[in-house]
Amino acid sequence: MLGDFITRCFVLILGYAYPAFECYKTVEKNRVEIEELRFWCQYWILVAFLTVFERIVDIFVSWLPMYGEMKVAFFIYLWYPKTRGTGYVYETLLRPYVAKHETDIDRKILELRARAWDFFIQYWQNCTQLGQSTLVQIFQQLIAQSTKFTTSNNQVF
Repeated sequence: MLGDFITRCFVLILGYAYPAFECYKTVEKNRVEIEELRFWCQYWILVAFLTVFERIVDIFVSWLPMYGEMKVAFFIYLWYPKTRGTGYVYETLLRPYVAKHETDIDRKILELRARAWDFFIQYWQNCTQLGQSTLVQIFQQLIAQSTKFTTSNNQVF
């Protein structure tokens, strides 16, 4: 259960939040000229952020009647050709917030990278230590079994 929770958190952070933030920075830095490409990049940035947000909020609001239908309607609003809500949501909500906190987010990402590397090294050391001690125990067990087998064979003759 806890492993599944941690895995989901990693998927959210590494699969959605981080790529969305990098996509945001790329779109904003390069000022994509092709309007359709910009629209869909903005759409996927919103989808990524909404997916991360949804995983947290779903716990508290998923009991609301028609919650799922409202989510579907919202996503349709974002890409539907007549409404094209992506531009509005992106420009009025997401872009100002992320632009304001971009340096903080970059700093947190660097801290998380350092912590993740430290965690990986510690995890690797623990795994190798456990593997080494398990291997030694297996060899000791095999040696004990082989001596027992040799001793019993010698007594038969």
